[in-house]
Amino acid sequence: MIPRERVLTALNHREPDRVPIDFGGHRSSGIAAIAYAKLRKHLGYPEKPIRVYDPIQQLAIIDEDVLERFHVDTIELGRGFAQEDEHWADWVLPDGTPCQMPAWALPERQDRQWVLRAPSGRILARMPDGALYFEQCYWPYLENDDFARLPEALGENMWCTIQSPPGPLVATRNGRHVLAEGAQKLRQRTDRAVIGLFGGNLLEVGQFLYRNDNFLMLLAANPKRADEFLERLVEIHLANLEQYLEDAGPYIDVIAFGDDLGSQNGPQISPKTYEELFKPRHARMWRRAKELADVKVMLHCCGGIRPLVAHLIEAGLDTTNPVQITCKGMNSRELKAEFGRKMTWWGGGCDTRFVLSKATPEEIRQHVREQMEILKPGGGFIFQQVHNVLADVPPQNVVAMFDAAYEFGAYPPQ
Repeated sequence: MIPRERVLTALNHREPDRVPIDFGGHRSSGIAAIAYAKLRKHLGYPEKPIRVYDPIQQLAIIDEDVLERFHVDTIELGRGFAQEDEHWADWVLPDGTPCQMPAWALPERQDRQWVLRAPSGRILARMPDGALYFEQCYWPYLENDDFARLPEALGENMWCTIQSPPGPLVATRNGRHVLAEGAQKLRQRTDRAVIGLFGGNLLEVGQFLYRNDNFLMLLAANPKRADEFLERLVEIHLANLEQYLEDAGPYIDVIAFGDDLGSQNGPQISPKTYEELFKPRHARMWRRAKELADVKVMLHCCGGIRPLVAHLIEAGLDTTNPVQITCKGMNSRELKAEFGRKMTWWGGGCDTRFVLSKATPEEIRQHVREQMEILKPGGGFIFQQVHNVLADVPPQNVVAMFDAAYEFGAYPPQ
């Protein structure tokens, strides 16, 4: 099978020739730039500029030689853009490794820290010396949630404003034509499954604008106000979705939405709150995406989400990542047994909290083998580690993980 066919077969709950492998197909299956520089050196590959496409999380673009080495079946739509040197500016990672950042999101030095600014000049995020990624420091609705300002507020918070490629390259004159052209060119030069990162976050945008604690209190104390906010927000998302899929829809296989509904100990919100305020809006967006394009719908959703999974399936979700198997209720064997015929588990292939950074290569190999034996039968499983490979993960552990995924991923001949 070619990679695209392999991924789509798994998403359709059939067994392909082997379990598809994702590495860097979206912004929670990638690798920290510090770890990526060490990985390339460990593999003996030629030195080349380390490009940080996600400034907030400090994630690296994974080069073609590494994708080939690990038999990766996915690619993110953003890899079709910002190919020219002019789109990149030199910077230095926190450990002193030279790298390049998107020129439109280059951090600035200020008082023993780095900062990221909005186009208005407002500081949105800070990374103090000694830290490895940026943290949000401004919330537009912290004091006044004027809904008339919602479009402006969406441009004044870290997660919505600090963009990865294509970023502002498609926000200029004739931008929609640029998006379609870049997407088409990427599709023509790869047989990997193309993942388009749309976003469409609901709970998280509330947290981006109000701050986590305030938005959770709003949901509990004033659900009518929260409902009005979410309705205005989903209308903006739906309008953006129409434009996005008009251009990119013919060239992507998976559209990725986002909403971290879970925490370490279970959902951030009750199933009742999800069902009343969020499920109908997720359903509207996911249904519309499938009307506009021949795509599978992915939701990036961290944490212990088991009490919400049935609702997500009913809302039209095809697959979720990163399948955080160390959270409450996220036992992979139970998830596969209960939901495996209707939900594709995109992740859960290797625990990053206790195993990937701390175990030996042989222990990692055995762990991946066990996860494969649980999750791969019948299809409905795509391998990725539980969220990004962080800066402290030894390169030999990354190699052990992906080599095991390939070794133990084969299905018996049909």
